[in-house]
Amino acid sequence: MEIKFDSEIQENEIREKLKNFNLGEVEIKKSENATYILRFKDIDQNAHEEIVKNLNPKEELRFDSIGPVIGKELKNKAALAIIISLVLMIIYMAIAFRQISYIFTSWSYGFITIITLIFDIIVVLGVFAYLGRYHQVEVGLPFIAAILAVIGYSINDRIIIFDRIRENLMKSSREEFSNIIGESLRQTYIRSLNTGMGTLLVITPIIILGGETIKFFVLTLVLGIVLGTYSSIFLAAPLLLELKKLFR
Repeated sequence: MEIKFDSEIQENEIREKLKNFNLGEVEIKKSENATYILRFKDIDQNAHEEIVKNLNPKEELRFDSIGPVIGKELKNKAALAIIISLVLMIIYMAIAFRQISYIFTSWSYGFITIITLIFDIIVVLGVFAYLGRYHQVEVGLPFIAAILAVIGYSINDRIIIFDRIRENLMKSSREEFSNIIGESLRQTYIRSLNTGMGTLLVITPIIILGGETIKFFVLTLVLGIVLGTYSSIFLAAPLLLELKKLFR
């Protein structure tokens, strides 16, 4: 529940007004302009109306209720959305790199992309698992949207590097594959770093200046961009080289 008062009030005053509603552990976060975000256990509509009446805010900005059924549905749909996006990425990469499939199948580029993407996603999920366990940070649809945005951003980074490898392979097909990967990384890593830094300079201030509702959405993007840039340079291309060794 996000509510706005005419003026700022103490958290203890809010807790005092809520103590008779049996809401379990109530989390109160102050936002800007006398606005407060309250989190507590699932309640019905009657209890919701009574709470609003008792708190008597100037305005109720939003009220979201997620029960166990909705929570499970959200989790399943989020997993399905991520899986579909990964499968489509594999297909796209396989089609895009079919011209250099003489070294190994073009599907390999897609699978390596997905492996490194899974690394990015797992680390982001790990960070939010920690924040949820020790700082009561919750995830919802904005978090899933941020994860999908991170996947798209990371794919873009992989394609930049893999595309340069493809160009160099087509120019120097007899060159050692390790030399081609090294040269391709030297030609593209500055571009990847500049792209990542440019994006971070735009969105990082939102974490500091933005409201409570968007802060963790932006934090997900920041983590994803940093990890995506790292894994594109230090994981994707080296894994491609290791895969080449398996085809000897």
